[in-house]
Amino acid sequence: MSPGRATSLTIETPEGVEFSYDLASPVMRALAWMVDAAAIIALSKGTGKACQWLGKVNQDWATAISVILYFAISVGYGIALEWRWHGQTLGKRVVGLRVVDAQGLRLQLSQVVLRNLLRLVDILPAIYLVGGLACFFSRNCQRLGDLAAGTIVARLRTPQAPDLEQIAPAKYNSLLAYPHLAARLRSLASAEAVSMAVRAVSRRDGYDPLARIELFGELAEYFQSLVKFPEAACEGLTAEQYVRSVLRVIYGGGRG
Repeated sequence: MSPGRATSLTIETPEGVEFSYDLASPVMRALAWMVDAAAIIALSKGTGKACQWLGKVNQDWATAISVILYFAISVGYGIALEWRWHGQTLGKRVVGLRVVDAQGLRLQLSQVVLRNLLRLVDILPAIYLVGGLACFFSRNCQRLGDLAAGTIVARLRTPQAPDLEQIAPAKYNSLLAYPHLAARLRSLASAEAVSMAVRAVSRRDGYDPLARIELFGELAEYFQSLVKFPEAACEGLTAEQYVRSVLRVIYGGGRG
């Protein structure tokens, strides 16, 4: 480990909520990359076979298209999965990592695209030498793509169950009337967002009223972006009530 490199990153939101990320080490990131590299190679072989018939017509065109497809797959693989799986690729899922915004904000598509495009630089001259050195010497274990995009790679945590009777009493929960959507929400919600929601609900009475409304509005918007419940399930719920219902769903309690 290089001197001064952090193992965690603590972020405080404008509303005063603190939460931290356990940063992925270069070794963990390398393991995730090995899984992703195997997936990319498998996909590239599939497209390579599809181009073989073109080689019978023009070998130069076949070679050129194969190279273009390889780079398209190697870059597009990361972009598509990290955006679709909220900061994860197959390798990151296997190892237990996730790409997140370094300021604790919602990960944007532009960040996902930028960090994956710069992967072409990080991989130089071979086996991620540039990116590996950047991770090793940067404080938050960021490769060049992360530094440019303002992202970090964090280790996933298993949230500890809070005292739900204090923050989300067991009352009728309209979200639990849709068990398949509730299960999907539990699988998609990031541990960091859930932890932040728990802290926000626990400390809700200490916030400025306007900050409280804004904070729960952002949290509700995040959870709603993961799973769209029918309007009937959300009717009459404030953003804060929705977040409390989400916590009850995630931790598996309450009645439908």
